[in-house]
Amino acid sequence: MWRSRALIVEPETLLLDEPLSNLDANLREEMRFELRRLHDTYRYTTIYVTHGQAEAMTTADRIIVMNGGRIEQAGTPEDDYQQPQSEFVARFIGGTNILRGRRLDAEHADILGFTLRCGNGALQDPACAISVRYHDAQRFTTVPPGETENVAPVHVIRQIFLGSARDHFVELASGLTLRVTTPPELFLVPGREAWVYLPPQCCRGLRS
Repeated sequence: MWRSRALIVEPETLLLDEPLSNLDANLREEMRFELRRLHDTYRYTTIYVTHGQAEAMTTADRIIVMNGGRIEQAGTPEDDYQQPQSEFVARFIGGTNILRGRRLDAEHADILGFTLRCGNGALQDPACAISVRYHDAQRFTTVPPGETENVAPVHVIRQIFLGSARDHFVELASGLTLRVTTPPELFLVPGREAWVYLPPQCCRGLRS
């Protein structure tokens, strides 16, 4: 109903404020694609307000992330997701581990005794934060993966089966907890020791 009323007048700009918030999960997913199809068909400039990452990524050409009424970052969905500039953006656009530590140089940080190399060379402040997406923790195995940097032994705390993926929660020697998303067939029993490799290009320094 809202579609016919809003579009029949051929507006120059269409404003949508949480239009899918009252729909169930399946219908909400279907409508995300329908909204994108309508936009591609009619080419109206659309401002779409949402707290849902999936809605923003599906419907937008450009995402503006706001925090407390201020713009934190603006860019394409790919830029905002792959190159977050702040902790708020990293958490809002996709799940992520935030590792806080002490800057050693522009690329290296000490994370409670674990030296981590950050691929974007963006470490500036003495107290720094690094984002590592849940699925970017690669070569999560029960044997050392072979690399010499960004590798750490971990203790498996628990695992959760999500259907299309499996989440493992692991603990570093320092007590820091990481969430690692893996293919569903990979199952490490809680209580086991394992190794995790965090590729430098997937470790992104954030501004304070």
